[in-house]
Amino acid sequence: MAISISAVVLLGVLVFVFVRKNGLNAVHAIVCSLFGFFLASTSMAPNINRFVGGVADMVGKIQF
Repeated sequence: MAISISAVVLLGVLVFVFVRKNGLNAVHAIVCSLFGFFLASTSMAPNINRFVGGVADMVGKIQF
């Protein structure tokens, strides 16, 4: 749960920055949001969730 909330916040900040820097206008941001919303309801959602979780676990195991 914490990983998904962090990812949502990070992606939201990135969309906001893209909108502010004119690299992404508001219509593009809405289309991207709708794409993510509808992608979450497909059969690919569990695989994407596992992939993101695996990447988060891998990054968490990096020792500095």
